[in-house]
Amino acid sequence: MQPGNPSLKHLGPQILIDQLKMLLIQLLVSFKRAVVYKTTTWYFPQSLKANSIYHGGTNFGRTAGGPFITTSYDYEAPIDEYGLPRLPKWGHLKELHKAIKLCEHVMLNSKPVNISLGPSIEADVYTDSSGACAAFLANVDDKNDKTIEFRNSSYHLPAWSVSILPDCKNVVFNTAKIGTPTSIVEMVLEKLQPSNSKALNWEVFVEKAGIWDEADFVKNVFVDHINTTKDTTDYLWYTTSIFVEENEGFLKKGSSPVLIVESKGHALHAFVNRELQGTAYGNGTHSPFKFKQPVSLKAGNNEIALLSMTVGLQNAGSFYEWVGAGPTNVEIKGFNNGTVNLSNSTWTYKIGLQGEHLGIHNAVGMDKVNWVATSKPPKNQPLTWYKAEIDPPPGNEPVGLDMVHMGKGLAWLNGEEIGRYWPRKSSIHDKCVRECDYRGTFMPNKCLTDCGEPTQRWYHVPRSWFKPSGNILVIFEEKGGDPSKITFSRRKVTGLCALVAEDHPSFGPESWQKDGTGSNKDIPTVELKCPENTLISAVKFASFGTPTGNCGSYTRGDCHDPNSNSVIEKLCLNKNNCAVELSEDNFSRNLCPGVTKKLAVEAICG
Repeated sequence: MQPGNPSLKHLGPQILIDQLKMLLIQLLVSFKRAVVYKTTTWYFPQSLKANSIYHGGTNFGRTAGGPFITTSYDYEAPIDEYGLPRLPKWGHLKELHKAIKLCEHVMLNSKPVNISLGPSIEADVYTDSSGACAAFLANVDDKNDKTIEFRNSSYHLPAWSVSILPDCKNVVFNTAKIGTPTSIVEMVLEKLQPSNSKALNWEVFVEKAGIWDEADFVKNVFVDHINTTKDTTDYLWYTTSIFVEENEGFLKKGSSPVLIVESKGHALHAFVNRELQGTAYGNGTHSPFKFKQPVSLKAGNNEIALLSMTVGLQNAGSFYEWVGAGPTNVEIKGFNNGTVNLSNSTWTYKIGLQGEHLGIHNAVGMDKVNWVATSKPPKNQPLTWYKAEIDPPPGNEPVGLDMVHMGKGLAWLNGEEIGRYWPRKSSIHDKCVRECDYRGTFMPNKCLTDCGEPTQRWYHVPRSWFKPSGNILVIFEEKGGDPSKITFSRRKVTGLCALVAEDHPSFGPESWQKDGTGSNKDIPTVELKCPENTLISAVKFASFGTPTGNCGSYTRGDCHDPNSNSVIEKLCLNKNNCAVELSEDNFSRNLCPGVTKKLAVEAICG
């Protein structure tokens, strides 16, 4: 397909809108980068960067684009897809905003002067006519900490960090020194609870592989998938038939011919005589793919049915509105006379699925097919609809639908479309890291995690979609899974961690704003706060000294105050929140002279 193809004019208005949106986003991002560049963006810890998204979200229904983009567009945003603050990112970003706010007047009423303070060290200084001053001290060395002199005072700058001085004297914030606690978030499993019986009962409807009703049209060529469906559905059936003579060698030898399908994308299930033979798909960077699979053919007539699927529309790149999908070449190898090409055979087309067409996922169309009731839903069965009546999970935490034991398909609750599910595993060959080193220039693949794990396991289901009882969950499974293992999960904050050092900025934005001058020096403090209606029920780890490790894996160092645990328990246990100062009243400050000490805490919320 080429630009100017009149058969694709139906996409024009929407594409123009999308392009304008993309242009606006690019302008906003460019503006943001220009403004924020000197105010810490490039030195902000990678794991804490907000980028252009502050609140994660969900692509409900079939709104996910890409293609191959998950329903979740969380992107490690400060507020996650489920609406929970992602700590420490949210808290640290909040402190950054407060610190910059303290510099607002002088920044808006003067121009910065850039001063070099040595190799890889610079300062941006703002001074207005009243004599007010604000400074940003930056260490652009991504390996080494620096100690610098600025206006007759000494400052310690961790590698790849910025310190903010609202009065050119006192540090209120450093991008690499994180005092905000880290939240421990878990997906707590909840089995599906039946509404009106002790055992969960399923109802099942199986789609016919191939043309399920009157054909939409017949052609001797392949049509483009997207141009044909107009994105009203992910699915388009391409069916043809081939006659196999009884003298074919593969029938006598027991060998299998090989079906080869070349496609522009995005995915495909191949059926022969209504039996699933295999699946193939492209990926987010390269949609085209080749399906190559031995298939079972019988003597006589054989039906070849290809279910072509899209996984969201292309929404970026040059001429992306002209990018198509669907098969371009089909052949079978292994016949006595060589390879048989079916590309110019008579192909019969059917748009969408029967269940989709009848709307059996909602109350209006649910009774238009004969559902078969069973307490043991079939496993690993393709083209199958499943329906169950369930109660909502307990509590008020956000809810996700766990589909890790299913293949690929669509899900609904009470007629609301949760979206596409596809717990496809990411590549084990990607370069994942155990611990992200945020320092240095940003790269998209710098801090990859969970290689070899499903790209998405949980699918957000808003609490507002649930009724008190009698909720109808409908699943369409394309290739086969185990519906008996479908569960809900509650997204719950189960604990908190905090790590604060003695050299944490001595003036916090909060106290500075109250005082207005920064004359009240803060004592570094660990602050813990569990979610509403929960208390700090246990202290899992506490050490004042030289603890090492990360949240969930802290260990004591050579320097340790033995009273650490009892101090934290006394101040925090059975409270919703607490503040623990790194003061002589709480800890031995004479411990390990000459060493900068830290307080590490991990607590359980319950």
